[in-house]
Amino acid sequence: MTLGRASGTMAIGTVASRASGFLRTVAIATAIGTGAAGDAYNVANTTPNILYDLLLGGVLSSVIVPVLVRATKDDPDRGEAFASSLLTLVVLALGGAVLVAMVAAPLIVSAYLAAGGAERDLAVTFLRWFLPQVIFYGLGATIGAILNVRQSFAAPMFAPVLNNLIVIVTCAAFVLVPGPRPPTVGGISDAQVTVLAAGTTLGVVIMTFALLPSLRAVGFRYRPRLDLSHPGLRQAVRLAGWTLLYVAVSQIGYLVIVRLSSSATAYTVYTYGYQIFQLPYAIIAVSVITALLPRMSAHAADNRRDLVRQDLSTGMRLAAVMIVPAALMLLALGRPIAVTVFNHGAVSYAGALRIGDTLSAFAVALVPFSLFQVQLRAFYAHQDSRTPALINIGVVATNIVCALVLSSLLPEKHRPVALALAFAASYLVGVAASTTLLQARLDGIDGGRISRMLTQVTIAGGLSAVLAAVVAWGVRVIIGTGWLGSGVSVLLACAVGVMIYLTAIVRMRLAEMAALVTTVRGRFGSRSAH
Repeated sequence: MTLGRASGTMAIGTVASRASGFLRTVAIATAIGTGAAGDAYNVANTTPNILYDLLLGGVLSSVIVPVLVRATKDDPDRGEAFASSLLTLVVLALGGAVLVAMVAAPLIVSAYLAAGGAERDLAVTFLRWFLPQVIFYGLGATIGAILNVRQSFAAPMFAPVLNNLIVIVTCAAFVLVPGPRPPTVGGISDAQVTVLAAGTTLGVVIMTFALLPSLRAVGFRYRPRLDLSHPGLRQAVRLAGWTLLYVAVSQIGYLVIVRLSSSATAYTVYTYGYQIFQLPYAIIAVSVITALLPRMSAHAADNRRDLVRQDLSTGMRLAAVMIVPAALMLLALGRPIAVTVFNHGAVSYAGALRIGDTLSAFAVALVPFSLFQVQLRAFYAHQDSRTPALINIGVVATNIVCALVLSSLLPEKHRPVALALAFAASYLVGVAASTTLLQARLDGIDGGRISRMLTQVTIAGGLSAVLAAVVAWGVRVIIGTGWLGSGVSVLLACAVGVMIYLTAIVRMRLAEMAALVTTVRGRFGSRSAH
């Protein structure tokens, strides 16, 4: 498979996964709302991801693929025995961890959820339903790595869509089950809990099993075995240390955020705001990162600092040309966007406004967060996982301190906004630190050119965002502030904002826009991409 075709497959899969994931978020919000029951569900449903990341996820995502590639080249059976042994180890290790976590579920919930009583009991029930997901996350990631090494990319990218669709159907079924609307921690029925919990875990199981036909298609045959002496495992352990530190530090910060938000019944609001905030980064910045990382890695391997510097400058400028206006539009239109998306079913108008305010606060983080992620790839291109881990300690420490300070200064009802602003402050520190270190490593990062481009797109994006906000305000005055009026206002405001922004950057003659279009088209498998 050519690079163009592989990138195109991944791009389409990413868009499909993000789009269905967005609909999944809307379905969950519509079914369970933003109250205590929503917090119990979301905290419990996030915990398996946390445990998986702590136990294995970070290692699998950053270490296992290179080790599998080496085994494919060096082992007489092209690494098939090692891959089988790895799958066995994942099942045994994660299975044992799940059994322990089942017993310790009340303690785990108490660590993350500040509330007690019925809300804590509901979260414990949900968590015991959700913990088996850890095993299937590990299996899915390992199978995906085996497939990628064998140049099979489609199934791992599209399998999450099945998961999202099953959860959407589950939420629809949940609404049909008799019980209070919106659900309350004391009134939610056993049938409602069973439908929601079983359907959520079923989605993860189906997502994993959907990979098996592709595994067979590439010629892999699993045979139960466990070889702990294989050099590949020893190499993975050596490489994993800094990655595990990065993950562990991140989860410490996340624990503090969950505690602060759940104490104000704000975790669900924070989560929904964060998920919308992530969309521009996932679609724009990840596309740029995926397209540029292989080239940057090759230049780093050749010790061509000038070309790595050029790649990094290109990546930052290509990401910023769309991320900056997206951030300004989210800042200006946070409330009407949230009302349009979330003011249905169990989410009240007031709850949607809280999500909108949180989304606007997260918008402040979008540019530094995205540029920070692009910059990290320059370290990874040099096979340096130590520096990102150390920078992350400062990022997480800043997030914790700012979260504690802002939570004490702002009223409790604004807790999600306080936490989102703390998140933004932490990545401002992160991008400042990574910029300083990369300037020293690469003898500069083309800072003058990047600064000029950022100034231009900020002026153009700011003008478009202000005019979009005026249009949205006018439409909502005429039609109303409900989901219909907000939806129409968002559509018209975005149309006006995009037109103004494109007109401005064309007059500024920004070459980055044309380059961005070429890069993204390459990801979607244009014939010129090889």
